[in-house]
Amino acid sequence: MTSRDDLPTQYTPADVEGRLYQRWIDDGHFTPAAVPGAPSYSIVIPPPNVTGSLHVGHALDHSIQDALVRRQRMRGVETLWLPGMDHAGIATQNVVERELAREGLSRHDLGRDAFVKKVWEWKADSGGKILGQMRRLGDSVDWSRERFTMDSGLSRAVLTIFKRLYDDGLIYRAERIINWCPRCLTALSDIEVEHSEDDGELVSIRYGSGDDSIIVATTRAETMLGDTAVAVHPDDSRYAHLVGREIELPLTGRHIPIVADEHVDPAFGTGAVKVTPAHDPNDFEIGQRHDLAALTIMDERGVITAHGPFQGLDRLEARPAVVDALREEGRIVAEKRPYVHAVGHCSRCKTVVEPRVSLQWFVRVEPLARAAGDAVRDGRVRIVPQEMAPRYFEWVDNMHDWCISRQLWWGHRIPVWYGPDGSMTCVGPGEEAPEGWTQDTDVLDTWFSSALWPFSTLGWPEDTPELRAFYPTSVLVTGYDILFFWVARMMMFGLYAMDGVEPFKVIALHGMVRDQYGKKMSKSFGNVVDPLEWIERYGADATRFTLLRGANPGGDVAVSEEWAQGSRNFCNKLWNATRFALLNGATIRSLPASPSVADRWILSRLSSVIAEVDAHFENFEFAKACETLYHFAWDEFCDWYVELSKVPGMSADAPAVLGHVLDVLFRLLHPLTPFVSEELWTALTGGSSIVTAEWPSPGDFSDPSAEAEIAGLMRLVTEVRRFRADQGLKPGQKVAASLEGLDPLHEEAARTLLRLTLPGEDFTPTASLPVDGVTVRLDTAGAIDVAAERARLEKDLAAARKEIGQAEGKLGNEQFMAKAPEPVVTKTRARLAQAQSDAVSLEGRLAALPVA
Repeated sequence: MTSRDDLPTQYTPADVEGRLYQRWIDDGHFTPAAVPGAPSYSIVIPPPNVTGSLHVGHALDHSIQDALVRRQRMRGVETLWLPGMDHAGIATQNVVERELAREGLSRHDLGRDAFVKKVWEWKADSGGKILGQMRRLGDSVDWSRERFTMDSGLSRAVLTIFKRLYDDGLIYRAERIINWCPRCLTALSDIEVEHSEDDGELVSIRYGSGDDSIIVATTRAETMLGDTAVAVHPDDSRYAHLVGREIELPLTGRHIPIVADEHVDPAFGTGAVKVTPAHDPNDFEIGQRHDLAALTIMDERGVITAHGPFQGLDRLEARPAVVDALREEGRIVAEKRPYVHAVGHCSRCKTVVEPRVSLQWFVRVEPLARAAGDAVRDGRVRIVPQEMAPRYFEWVDNMHDWCISRQLWWGHRIPVWYGPDGSMTCVGPGEEAPEGWTQDTDVLDTWFSSALWPFSTLGWPEDTPELRAFYPTSVLVTGYDILFFWVARMMMFGLYAMDGVEPFKVIALHGMVRDQYGKKMSKSFGNVVDPLEWIERYGADATRFTLLRGANPGGDVAVSEEWAQGSRNFCNKLWNATRFALLNGATIRSLPASPSVADRWILSRLSSVIAEVDAHFENFEFAKACETLYHFAWDEFCDWYVELSKVPGMSADAPAVLGHVLDVLFRLLHPLTPFVSEELWTALTGGSSIVTAEWPSPGDFSDPSAEAEIAGLMRLVTEVRRFRADQGLKPGQKVAASLEGLDPLHEEAARTLLRLTLPGEDFTPTASLPVDGVTVRLDTAGAIDVAAERARLEKDLAAARKEIGQAEGKLGNEQFMAKAPEPVVTKTRARLAQAQSDAVSLEGRLAALPVA
């Protein structure tokens, strides 16, 4: 703890942050008591991947959560922010497989058990780097309750809910079309597929001949080897005569039917589509409706298996080979290249994803998704901002059954065992499979265990004190980009496992972090922000404040290094203001019994700020909370009250008021900037830690008359300062002036702040400035070079008038107005308005100059 006597002359975050964070941990400030029935507040952290590191999205997400929990902790409730990590099946397996590859080995060389042991060793040695980085950011999580999705307690939860779902008929095994990665050799969830606009080729192919021919177009020509139909819209008269007939499929010698299906858009392309049920999700649905065969024409590695000249070719090698063969037969009607279209890639290895029919395990989501939708519709769960709710409903109301099996070795192995004659059984916790039976080789989708996170981390399926005290959790903070995937799954499983009790009361959504121009961050753009570098350069508080200053519900957050520098400057401003206050005797004691108007003004404004900040926190409007505190601290307190307190008579007890305002200000800032607020608050108050200090209450200190009075003084000082600047007077330059209509106390303040001396015997006003009933007359003779100033202003005025003439000429030109793009016309109008405003200002300044 830093005392008031040894506060350094400048703030160095690196000297403060590590020391304070460790003290908070040692003092147990982040470890709440689990008291069922007592007021509580809880958040479970969206578990970062064990392979991950702190990126700017994490930094935003964690800054928001930390702000929420620190405020609630100060409000006196038992507050739990529970940390942990996700085992990240594919990502982690890929990392360890790459390490093995460097040794010339594969996982198959080790075998399953040895490979899984190797992954656990990697996790112990190298995994979880992000947890240390969370400490750098200042995350006030309860490390004593840290969880991992593969630890024994969570593994028991996974087995328990799988068994229940299976016994309730909500988990089943079937052949369905799924996303498949030919490199990772596993099914992928939708969120594990990244779509990008890629260059490809669109080829139009004629099936059949003569009047019975039909043209289809595709970007994946190789899949035509697996076509089992051509589909047209039932109402498309062009093809009515063909529906129900068969047509020859080129290169194969097979004949396939032409079917009518309402899925086909008759206005797109030729209005006819090839149907490959085994390799396209939409085609699979058409195949199901028309009982079409699903011919798998490539293996799990994307190698063509269909009999013929293309057998053994990789799918991407087969594509041009098939086109060449079709061209030789005269089947290619048109070719378009490059053809830009959306292509799915594995999020881990970037391989192009292949839709593929496969035998997999699924969750039957219809009843679960319906319950998840109802919880939001009936108000048990609130989505912030409310505008995002329709997107949530669109997802849960139209959700497809969820493929939960993955062809990996790292993860929760599916607890189903197979016996003779195709028999199988699901084995729950504490149960044993029949002797000689074989367990399913697949593991569960990582999102399956993550969906249990809000209650499995609290001890479910056991009835623990943590579960009773902290479930349902208070709020889920996450990016809107995973609203559909993770959030919906947690809602489904939470309501199912916890007897209809929702996993969280509020879903608070934020956007993506973008650069200062609103552009998505990308390594290829060179605009990616590394929050750890910002923490090194500017400190954790500045990094957090920069992110939070742009965070409004559901909106994307724009950041720049310049703004991070500004946040660092804000921390320095607070530091310097505190040093000034301490050097001038600031203490925490009773406020003056008869405060001055300046004291009453700052205390009234402080009361309003407390109420505003409270409202912003309740509405998750962190940007507004930051702006409110920034402008109060910098503009009103530092720039005005601190300066007014230096004027004799303006404060009844400046040390007490300075101390009180800083005490409250630091408590309000603590959730946003925890380190600098702790260091300054303890130095000012002598308290042990601001972490558990009481959250401020607005009280009833409101003084509109004092606010109006000081606001008038501020307007006067601001206008005279502007006039002085316009006249080229330096800020510290003293000028003789008379002030009429101002009471003596305010006149003393105005003269001090404006560097105005009393009029002497030779006082000759050269300018007069009326402001709100006060007349300020200044004698600037000798203070400025009138001739030089007049010449400068006249030159600027001539330039402004020239600009006006040019802009008016363009806007009055009919040809220009008819041909110029709207942005050009708008810019010209803006230039005209600015030039006219500049001209008026310059004319006024010239008129105010003394006559030579």
